[in-house]
This record gives sequence, structure tokens and C-alpha cells, in this order.
Amino acid sequence: MTSFDSNIDVKSLGKVAVLMGGDSAEREVSLMSGSGVLQALRSRGVDAHAFDPAQNALGDLKRDGYARCFIALHGRHGEDGTVQGALELLGIPYTGPGVMASSIAMDKVMTKRVWLAEGLPTPRYVWLAPDRQQREVVRTVPDELGLPLIVKPPREGSSIGVTKVRGYSDMQEAVQLSARYDPDVLCEEFIEGEEVTCPVLGQGAGARALPVIRIVAPDGAYDYQNKYFTDDVKYQCPSGLPEAEEREIQRIVLEAYRALGCRGWGRADLMIRASDRKPFLLEMNTSPGMTGHSLVPMSARASGISYEELCLRILASAALDTPARPKAV
Repeated sequence: MTSFDSNIDVKSLGKVAVLMGGDSAEREVSLMSGSGVLQALRSRGVDAHAFDPAQNALGDLKRDGYARCFIALHGRHGEDGTVQGALELLGIPYTGPGVMASSIAMDKVMTKRVWLAEGLPTPRYVWLAPDRQQREVVRTVPDELGLPLIVKPPREGSSIGVTKVRGYSDMQEAVQLSARYDPDVLCEEFIEGEEVTCPVLGQGAGARALPVIRIVAPDGAYDYQNKYFTDDVKYQCPSGLPEAEEREIQRIVLEAYRALGCRGWGRADLMIRASDRKPFLLEMNTSPGMTGHSLVPMSARASGISYEELCLRILASAALDTPARPKAV
């Protein structure tokens, strides 16, 4: 069982905005996450209110006296550093990583570059900028990465626009689908094996990895529909992995989290290659889902942390990249 100090003075948290909804492709999921967080915080006596940036100007947060924000936005304009930058300018502390970590983690290509520079394992990839998506270029990608391979938008989440390509003839259609969501396209080596995820709470040397969750999806289809709207996916937590394997995954995830400069909380997704049990990092989620199907609450629960307590702890960790300076007298 993981130990976390639970002595949080709720009154000191002040008036709280739970940012939810937004204008990304993940709006629907964000509204579910935000509603859960809002209910949990209110159940603990927090003066929490729903706030949808797609319907209200962020400047209203300052005008209406909000002391901090719980970011339950997913995807663009919520998880990519943009809303974090606005809150920095407003001087309102917020949950999750800061501007730079959020923007890098949102871009899977930039994330890979950082991880590879740090010697961390991540699948091989080919980046197709808009001027490299001609048919003659696209058809050569499987020569480099092998088949099957994964094609996805580098700046979307929740498996939106993702295709598992099994043959050369499927490449162009997969690239076109991905490009509907992002002008850039990420083609990634497919790692045959088990999918796992591992949340992290905290910052720097004090960051701690929570228990690993093993994901068993029908026919390996861990897609948007299965993630949020069916009960077909099976989640194993405890993972059932050998203890040494789980510890190694947690170690790698903590290194990945720190390498990106994350703070507050996050969740890394990985594949364990069946042939040699080597883990590969896929992505870092800096504003993970908090719905009834979400994985951070599930892992936290296995550590003895309730959903309500988890929301309270994340809220209490709200911070700014640059704390406000004392005003000149």
C-alpha cells in the first residue's frame, strides 16, 4: 500500500474551477471526467464549480475570484500547454504539469525525441510532415518499420484517428484518416505484446509510481469506443506481472515523467514486447481521464486511495511554473 499524507486543509484551497469540456475532439470524455471530479471535490467540502472554456472566457476565472483550477480537459487547448499558459498569465495555480511539459507530452514526436535522448525505450517511428505524405513516400514506411505498424495523429489522444496497418495497400487511407486530426502524421513500429499503463503522482524526487494496470482488449482493439463506452475491456490491477517486471516498468515510467518535467500527476502507456518482455513507452498523458472507465482512479484504489481522496490530492498539488512575485510597494 502506498502511503500519502491526507492532511489537506480544504478551506485553504479556496474557490475552485473544474475546467471541463473545451473544444477538442475529446470534449465528450472531458465532460465525463470533469463531472466526476466536481462531484468528488464537493463531497469533500471543496467550493468547486464547473467551468467550460468553450463557453466562458478564461479571463472570467480571475474576475470571479477562483483561487485554483483542476484541469479535467483532454486533448488540444486543454492538455497541450495552451490553457496552462493562460493560467500562468492569470496567476491562477492549476493541476498537472506546466506549460513546457504539457506541450511536449501532447506531441508524441517531441516526446519520443526527449525519451530517446534520455536513453528510454520507445518504438521506432517515422514522422510524416504535410510535405511528406505523397503516395510514393507513404508506401515506403513499412519498409522501414515493418508490418503491422501504427499510424496516428501525434497531437491527439484517446485513440482518435489511430489505425493498425497490416498491409501496404492500407497505408494511404490510414495516413489520410490521421491527417484529418493533425497535419503531421506519426507512423510507429507495432510492438506485439501486452499493453499496460502506470500512473504517477507528485513531483521530482518525491514523485511516486502507482500500481501498473494490464489492459486486455477484445481482439487487441483498445480504441475510443472500448475505452469509454463499453465494458468489453478487462483491466487487471494488480497487474499479475512478475514483481521485478512491475518494478522495472514503474522505474522507467518515473524516468519518463521526470525527463519531460512533469509534476502533479500523469499516466504513461506502454507495451511489453512478448518476445523478450522488454517495455516500450508509447506516450505520457498529462491530464488523464477521470471517468468511470478511467485508469488512474483504478490504480489509486489499489493503493488504498479513494477517488475522492485522489481528486483532493491532485487539487492540493496545483501550482504555477513561476510563482507570483510579491507586488512592489
